[in-house]
Amino acid sequence: MLFASGADLQSINPLLTNHPLARQVQRYVLLTTLARYDSALSPKPYLARSWDWSHDRRKLTLHLETAVRWHDGLSTTAPDVAWTLHTARNPATGYPRGRELAALDSALVLDDSTVLLRFDQPQLRFPDVLTDLAILPAHLFRGISPADLRQAAWNRAPVGNGPFRFVAHEPNRRWVFVANPDFPAALGGPPRLRRFIVVVVDEPTTKLAALTSGELDFAGIQPAHVEFVRRDSNLAVVSFPLLWTEGIVFNSRRPPFDRHETRRRVSDAIDRQELVDGYIYGFGTPALGPVPPTAPGYLPVPAGAHSSGAATGPVRFELLTVGSGEAALEQMLQARLRPAGFDITIRQLELSAFLGRVYGRVPNFEAAVLGIPGDPGLGYLAPLAALSGFDAPADPLAAQRMFADSTPVAFLYHSRGVQGMNRRVRGVTMDLRGELPTVHDWWVAH
Repeated sequence: MLFASGADLQSINPLLTNHPLARQVQRYVLLTTLARYDSALSPKPYLARSWDWSHDRRKLTLHLETAVRWHDGLSTTAPDVAWTLHTARNPATGYPRGRELAALDSALVLDDSTVLLRFDQPQLRFPDVLTDLAILPAHLFRGISPADLRQAAWNRAPVGNGPFRFVAHEPNRRWVFVANPDFPAALGGPPRLRRFIVVVVDEPTTKLAALTSGELDFAGIQPAHVEFVRRDSNLAVVSFPLLWTEGIVFNSRRPPFDRHETRRRVSDAIDRQELVDGYIYGFGTPALGPVPPTAPGYLPVPAGAHSSGAATGPVRFELLTVGSGEAALEQMLQARLRPAGFDITIRQLELSAFLGRVYGRVPNFEAAVLGIPGDPGLGYLAPLAALSGFDAPADPLAAQRMFADSTPVAFLYHSRGVQGMNRRVRGVTMDLRGELPTVHDWWVAH
């Protein structure tokens, strides 16, 4: 079964990657998380078969499933969980969601199948980060410091414990996984697919052609191509709600976006409904904040005070984006912002170069068009604010107010997922969790 990705997965290591599809491959294909969300976004046991809270909700005891083995034959045990959590919370690692582990004091191994998590303050809910961070095999990272994780041999030949085993990676071409026949029944048993292959296809027209010819089973398609795909009796269109928001992230550390007035002026000049109607053909809704109205924890924050008057002179800036070709979205923004006094240079980059400039230790951009993947616990708000140079409050409601007041991002629209699918693949459900939460149960009709 071939699943198209618009870019290589960046890294298969869950401690290192921001790539949305890579994170799904990590937690649904190659590895396991302690818990996982059901379709109603309630956390359910997975690698942790059960858990208990202390009376003051400052201690969480995780009881692990004992039948899970790494693909090299060793058992997955409590030391693997403790090592992964301790490494994730170490700032030297650079785990994108590390801030969410700031309240974690320690992860203590009580025995091979029991881990005690201690927090410095009561936890109101099951920590969302534990549904996202896949557990890694500690024995294969022995002697590697957090700062050196990007050079670990595991990243090139990963050993997992999930329903699929890693077979091969051809950079910028494909990732190959095969069914794990030993995946325990307690976690669902072996998957129904024999092979799961992520194929890197960066050009939308090439992707569409491969989908219609039967070379691909799944491909994200542009909204403009939906009706074309629907006319093919061998294909189906899967449209589903996403925790995904498109926006322009401002670098507030440098001119011209070190001034709130300039950031607000850009945001106010954008016609969001025009983008929804003309660019994504109605497969989304206008966005005034970082959280879609369909997501848990959404706060309808009133818009802040609008900027007044026109710019006294042209404000010039470079707008970074991923890809090549027409850059239709960026050109629509450019045309809308020009009368408001902005002279924009569109700079298209390959994904790794884009990520290096936006997410690097020294951010090197003025403004960037960014697809923002969310999570049900809204843990993405703090890292998103940090990209712009802001420190968001830990409370998601307060963080949403900060985005409304300070405008670190000009939000554009909340997307719906649109996938073209070969009808021979059955058992597919896609929802707010992403494209792959049910991949274990997919099967191919012959």
